[in-house]
Amino acid sequence: QHKDAYQVILDGVKGGAKEKRLAAQFIPKFFKHFPELADSAINAQLDLCEDEDVSIRRQAIKELPQFATGDNLPRVADILTQLLQSDDSAEFNLVNNALLSIFKMDAKGTLGGLFSQILQGEDIVRERAIKFLSTKLKTLPEEVMTKEVEEFILTESKKVLEDVTGEEFVLFMKILSGLKSLQTVNGRQQLVELVAEQADLEQTFNPSDPDCVDRILQCTRQAVPLFSKNVHSSKFVTYFCEHVLPNLGSLTTPVEGLDIQLEVLKLLAEMSSFCGDMEKLESNLKKLFDKLLEYMPLPPEEAENGENAGNEEPKLQFSYVECLLYSFHQLGRKLPDFLTAKLNAEKLKDFKIRRVLQYFARGLQVYIRQLRLALQGKTGEALKTEENKIKVVALKITNNINVLIKDLFHIPPSYKSTVTLSWKPVQKADASQKRTSEDTTSSSPPKKASAGPKRDARQIYNPPSGKYSSNLGSFSYEQRGGFRGGRGRGWGGRGNRSRGRIY
Repeated sequence: QHKDAYQVILDGVKGGAKEKRLAAQFIPKFFKHFPELADSAINAQLDLCEDEDVSIRRQAIKELPQFATGDNLPRVADILTQLLQSDDSAEFNLVNNALLSIFKMDAKGTLGGLFSQILQGEDIVRERAIKFLSTKLKTLPEEVMTKEVEEFILTESKKVLEDVTGEEFVLFMKILSGLKSLQTVNGRQQLVELVAEQADLEQTFNPSDPDCVDRILQCTRQAVPLFSKNVHSSKFVTYFCEHVLPNLGSLTTPVEGLDIQLEVLKLLAEMSSFCGDMEKLESNLKKLFDKLLEYMPLPPEEAENGENAGNEEPKLQFSYVECLLYSFHQLGRKLPDFLTAKLNAEKLKDFKIRRVLQYFARGLQVYIRQLRLALQGKTGEALKTEENKIKVVALKITNNINVLIKDLFHIPPSYKSTVTLSWKPVQKADASQKRTSEDTTSSSPPKKASAGPKRDARQIYNPPSGKYSSNLGSFSYEQRGGFRGGRGRGWGGRGNRSRGRIY
């Protein structure tokens, strides 16, 4: 009954502007009454979604959710996902709202349409669909985001992660880490394994390849917030000690202005707190200790063969030393006899090595006194100047080194002291230590990753002049913040996907 009348409405899409506006409203209004004309009705509405008149397009898009019934819903979701490529802001917002409304009808069906386009659609559609998921999923209520829906997201995401750019990988980690079911210990372990697979820790590390270095850094940054006393970082720490540390001086990066060596050392320090059992612990401790000694300059009076000649005072890179010393201190707890073992007896007794450590510690004390003097009596606004902010950070770094190096001077060496890394907020560092196996509400990686200032805020501090600090403190202090987009070169070309309208 009235089938002919409905057909007239469908034919209205071929008429003038007035007929099209009426069709855009009445096609969806009476859609449910004519199932035998469903395909024709949807196609007619799609024609209106691509009309030259923006007001007709907007009206047609706004009504699309009315077609999302039964088997039609995944198709409508697919269509709406393709429409995300619109550059009209009002139109784009209508598409977002329409997608959210059908999400509440059938989350899995809607996700099916979104992931279909992520895997096969045009680049612009893929990009916007991923961003839609990364920003909108967290806004959906629990009754929509059921365990079954979250499992579907994880399964489909794994398919996408087989071929992604660096930026896409970061967004998918944001999506997955926000899922309630993955905020348990087992969930975080799954995410760490996903990251390890993406990092390809079995590959041969090439320090001169910026993409290879960038892949390791980006993946490690995603993994760091997931580690805890129950989710170990051993695999990553081992890779850094065995492959990255020995090549520290030859690392290259596509990111202009980034102190790549400091970035690597900071990541290693953060991971070292949660390292579990390690197969080659002694060997890796030796690598760490040797690298640490490289940043311990020879005392002028002990310099041999003209080393440190000409009264030039050495530059002490305190930021590097803090990271290496902290990492060694954390791993050293697992093998407390390392420095006193027979294999290292000569090193401990070596007068030259002890003089190097003592010289460094002595210079450190002078530097700390100068910093304290410079900051003495300063409060409130005075501490907010750029110069004083840098001095406050410098004091944190040097105090940390002082505490840790004192432990090594104990006989036998001690590993009992605890410090908070200079770039980590104290309360957050404490909180991370309190995770338990029952912890299901820990901060998700995106929240943790954005805790500090961005790493662009690189600052160089030149300390006051003096016997130990003329050039002692020329160190670069850099806060590690969020990730830069578009750095996925070498993460795969994502294959040859179909192009053009497929709805």
